[in-house]
Amino acid sequence: MRKILIAAFLFIFLTPALAQASVVYVAQIKGEITPYTYDQFDRYISEAERANANAIIILLDTPGGRADAMQNIIERIKSAEVPVITYVYPPGGMAASAGTYIALGSHLIAMAPGTSIGACRPILGYSQNGSIIEAPPKVVNFYVSYIKSLAKASGRNETMVEKFITEDLAIDPEEALNSGVIEVIANDVNDLLEKAHGMKTKVPVRGEYVALDLKDAEIRYLEPSLKDRVIPYLTDPAVAYVLLTLGIWALVLGFLSPGWHVPETVGAIMIVLAIIGLGYFGYRSAGLLLIVLAVIFFIAEALTPTFGLFTVAGFITFVLGSIMLFGGGGEVDYLVSREVYSQIRLIIITIGALLALFFAFGMAAVIRARRRKAQTGKEEMIGLIGEVVEPLSPEGMIRARGELWRARSKDGKSIGIGEKVRIVGMEGLKLIVVREKEKYPEEESRMR
Repeated sequence: MRKILIAAFLFIFLTPALAQASVVYVAQIKGEITPYTYDQFDRYISEAERANANAIIILLDTPGGRADAMQNIIERIKSAEVPVITYVYPPGGMAASAGTYIALGSHLIAMAPGTSIGACRPILGYSQNGSIIEAPPKVVNFYVSYIKSLAKASGRNETMVEKFITEDLAIDPEEALNSGVIEVIANDVNDLLEKAHGMKTKVPVRGEYVALDLKDAEIRYLEPSLKDRVIPYLTDPAVAYVLLTLGIWALVLGFLSPGWHVPETVGAIMIVLAIIGLGYFGYRSAGLLLIVLAVIFFIAEALTPTFGLFTVAGFITFVLGSIMLFGGGGEVDYLVSREVYSQIRLIIITIGALLALFFAFGMAAVIRARRRKAQTGKEEMIGLIGEVVEPLSPEGMIRARGELWRARSKDGKSIGIGEKVRIVGMEGLKLIVVREKEKYPEEESRMR
């Protein structure tokens, strides 16, 4: 009886302590869908996977973006080891165009009141007058097939999602729920956890459909890093275009006003930021691009000393590039953890400063030395002081640099033994000299 009581006691008091608490991660994705957005998704999902979380909720608010980045994000969601819930939030937000595809690729879709989803017709861009360049039928047909396959794989309404493209339709949460496009309408994250608890995922997680265990879950918010906060501004098409235009103007101004170097330096940085903002790079590629620009600035400083302008520009772009390459202080960074990054940050700044100093002083000195004319042989003799060892009347012998040279007095006057003379010219191997005390307006430095 005593053993039974002890076992019951241990079961009652130790079982709750041994049970693993439910954990749900929440992260926000806002703005254009670009390769940087994929980096964010990958980082956030990886953090939830490492913590073996019950789910990760992505607060999504996007007007759309690049198709290649969107497809990569969907593939990352499919390979996730934890359920990914796309929550269109806050009220007034949207999951339009590429955002709709991402939502349909998720394990569960929720929307906040006042949001919208849809409007997925693909476009090729904008013409010079600002009008939309429509995608050709074969492109449209491909994306119709793609969005229907996403809906079919998750058991959602294929007919409705097809209209998102063919009719460029966008719908509100109520219509999306009633038509079977989404699963939950929730006012906030807590409301979402309560309503989604017990639901099965619409897409398999690790090969099987999972019942969501979200009751009384601990919510852990993943805060965006500094670069995650800055990139949405750069990736705004209007901002990127303005940076590109101003950068070109600055380069032209710099070429028209040589010697100043400020316009071309600022212009080069603007153009690189515009290229990054147009979304052709992920964080790592953008970081490498900035580091390459930094090296160009350092070399430019060595070749064309600017009293530190190129050095400062190189240092700033090197540090920014390194931060984008290694991460930026978020809950989890792309290549390294917060703890490692806090240590590597000092190394980045130190190496940047050392590179700047090396190119500003060391390399510049080497290049100046290489550019300096060689002062050897006959040219080196001009200006040296020698001593007469055989009277110059007007020709004789002098000793210069410990060597005996045939010499001639420039003015034809005699110069006695022991007198000091200065070499002012040469005729073949014969030196032209004057008395050291005599002053001439110019020296005969041209060799005859």
